Amino acid sequence: MKYHQIDRNLFIKNRKNFTEKMQPKSLAVFNSNDVYPIGADSTMPFQQARDLFYLSGVDQDKSILVLFPDAPSDKHKEMLFLTETNDHIAVWEGEKLTKERAEEVSGVKNVFWLKDFEKVFFEVMTQCDTVYFNTNEHYRANVETETREARFIKWCKEQFPAHRVAKSNPILQRLRSVKDPIELDLMQKACDITEKAFRRVLKFVKPGVWEYEIEAEYWHEMIRNRSKGFAYTPIIASGSNANVLHYVENNQQCKEGELILLDTGAEYANYASDLSRTIPVSGRYTKRQKEVYNAVNRVKNDATKMLVPGADWAEYHKEVGKLMTSELLGLGLLDKADVQNEDPDWPAYKKYFMHGTSHNIGLDTHDYGLLYEPMKANMVFTVEPGIYLPDEGFGIRLEDDVVIQEKGEPFNMMGNIPIEADEIEEIMNS
Repeated sequence: MKYHQIDRNLFIKNRKNFTEKMQPKSLAVFNSNDVYPIGADSTMPFQQARDLFYLSGVDQDKSILVLFPDAPSDKHKEMLFLTETNDHIAVWEGEKLTKERAEEVSGVKNVFWLKDFEKVFFEVMTQCDTVYFNTNEHYRANVETETREARFIKWCKEQFPAHRVAKSNPILQRLRSVKDPIELDLMQKACDITEKAFRRVLKFVKPGVWEYEIEAEYWHEMIRNRSKGFAYTPIIASGSNANVLHYVENNQQCKEGELILLDTGAEYANYASDLSRTIPVSGRYTKRQKEVYNAVNRVKNDATKMLVPGADWAEYHKEVGKLMTSELLGLGLLDKADVQNEDPDWPAYKKYFMHGTSHNIGLDTHDYGLLYEPMKANMVFTVEPGIYLPDEGFGIRLEDDVVIQEKGEPFNMMGNIPIEADEIEEIMNS
């Protein structure tokens, strides 16, 4: 891994918090992700299953974590199962975790080789009543591929049909939504890398550059700062491309007078950042572009102040809608009749701002979080209003990542990243 080793106390605390929520005489199993094939002998870069990483810090494939807090034997209370490393593997793939190194990373003292899994697992299953399965229940999940986790669940149900079944996900949704100080430090690192990359781009952009050239500048700066790169597929959308919310082709030339919407956050140690900025190709906003830009920025600033402990997710979005409606009236994009006659299920402002304002962020860009429960301190949310104007040939989105504080306004993890229109112009023309 490129990143510095994470303090294993994070994973020790995470396991403790999880096991305290488990039923008596139960165990929980967490599997790594697969290495997914492309074709021939090619594979996609490995990405660790976030729940396994959250609980262990192990960042390699073919890994299993078993938690059994009520196990009769101490050696079975926490167990890691890993691929046995050897000289051949070290030469062809690089050294895998040894048992000693796995304990250093995770704090799990009992590490077994994967070849012994079925034997050990049979023993502990005879001693428990309930097994926790780890399924993906994120509200935006759309899984078409059978995962390693899914194959394990199918196998386990066939081998042990008499056991009760419970779900890990509701516990993890609640735990992962509130960040530990160590996690906040890792996320801040991701934001700091994003800042460096964005400042590099501000000095690079000029009329005639291509969107993919801008993407390459981001890659360069992210990787040289120990990131794997983008936390999600980057959006480099010049001109009217910005009006396609998930535009990812990044293959057009940037023309004088256009704006470029940049949705480009770095990852660090599997933790995500999520930044959006909209900059002028020529280094100066037109009067109209700046009017719309400043309106979006005002909505972002006012919306940020609403993210406080106890805030309700649905009400928050309604209030942001009111802020946006006011700005759209001021810009002449809506009139009073539009608002008076609007459909409550699709308010008038949605014509120009059709997506949500905020989402949880952490190990996943759209992270776990129980949206029907009040917000809590140390939750991290994006704030990302936008105004999209296909008829005028541009769209603007501005986005920062903020941490809810116990008291006072949220802390903006991207507070050092230029956002004011005048500052962006100054940097681009310096």
